[in-house]
Amino acid sequence: MSLVDLFRKPQGMESEKMNFFKKNMLKILLAFILLSAGLLCIYFLYNYKGDVYQWQNRINQPNFYSGGKSHFNPNRAPQIVKPPNNGETPNNRNAPNNGGAPDNVGKLRGTSNGITRSTSQIVTYTIVFLAVSFLMGYFYKRKKIKIHAGDESMLVITILLIGLFLRVFIATLMEGHPFDINLFKRWAQTAANNFTGFYSGGNTSDYPPLYIYVLFLIGKIADIPAMSPYFILFLKLPSIVTDIATSYLIYRLGKKQLSKEMGIILSAFYAFNPAVFVNSAVWGQVDSFFTLLIILSMWMLSEEKIGLSSALLAASVMMKPQGIIFVPVLFFELIRQKSVKAFVKAAFCGLGTFLAILLPFSIGKGVLWIINLFSNTVAEYPYASVNAFNFFSLLGANYARDTFTLFGLSYHTWGMIFIVLVTAFSWFIYIKGNSTIFAPTAALIQVAGVLSLYF
Repeated sequence: MSLVDLFRKPQGMESEKMNFFKKNMLKILLAFILLSAGLLCIYFLYNYKGDVYQWQNRINQPNFYSGGKSHFNPNRAPQIVKPPNNGETPNNRNAPNNGGAPDNVGKLRGTSNGITRSTSQIVTYTIVFLAVSFLMGYFYKRKKIKIHAGDESMLVITILLIGLFLRVFIATLMEGHPFDINLFKRWAQTAANNFTGFYSGGNTSDYPPLYIYVLFLIGKIADIPAMSPYFILFLKLPSIVTDIATSYLIYRLGKKQLSKEMGIILSAFYAFNPAVFVNSAVWGQVDSFFTLLIILSMWMLSEEKIGLSSALLAASVMMKPQGIIFVPVLFFELIRQKSVKAFVKAAFCGLGTFLAILLPFSIGKGVLWIINLFSNTVAEYPYASVNAFNFFSLLGANYARDTFTLFGLSYHTWGMIFIVLVTAFSWFIYIKGNSTIFAPTAALIQVAGVLSLYF
């Protein structure tokens, strides 16, 4: 062997290493990002200062509500401030009567100091997010995005875990919406102490029973001394987890109906959408949990699994009354099938789920107690719009009583007309499509149409 041959072998090995790094560059980069994000998340969890009692003291101060002193009392549920029936403001009875709420109703000042301080960062993030989303859509349309089969799993895992770490990281920095977070805290403690008697003893919860199961578990975990400092984080965790689950579900559906590239793009769009994680990780709302139930229900319906779809839809109604918006989509499919068996199966699964969720709370109560609960919940919001970006708010009717008139009809009547028209239109689309694949489309029309015109 010559001297030249001795040097050729190391050079060949070096070339193989370079080829390995080039071939696996994406995976190495993703692993590095994932490891960095995970360590950062662990660091912030380790240094998390989430003692609920300290937090309560910070928000229990004057001017918690704009224009007045704090109404917060940790020993009772906060009361919703409602406008007078005559539309007058409490501080100026000579103000013009426009049928709306007083200036301080529904407008919290300093509801979350963290979100107030971080407004500019969130706006900057949103601009970057929209720019990246536009570029991804542009490159996909130009067929410049190709994902190799070997990189797909790693890319999906990275998106989901980074989305999870991002939310947990933000949740440790933001206190959440004080009003709702403290309601959930109180309900979790009540459920943990007396689960079956949750709706008894003067408790004023206006939520249907499904989410009380979740709050019961959170309350039990928070009872453990080592876990109690993380109470607020635990209250946000169900929505954070369901955000990620929904993102994965979007990936699966996008891959099946479109392509693996579009599935990953749509999954990332949801996982890093500021409107999604601000609602869950920042404010601590529970809409993500509700959203997952709806998406699963419509997915099962598109797969012609009537029983599962009915059960999930019933669960969504028992989570939030707004689940009723999507019930017509199930009705459209039952009419399309023209099958008595399908009707019976849907009724059995839906009603069975409804009763199973309801039963533990019904001991010693009247048969119609749940109907009274729903009625009272709806009656709490007798307004055309409650801080919603919809048609009535565009007309300046935010917090206006729904008995006020527009073109001779009350806002409530106009709302009912809009709901009927939207439902008729979504039924028309479903009939024309004549396939369960149009179930998600009909659901989208329902929620976009009803919520943009009413509620």
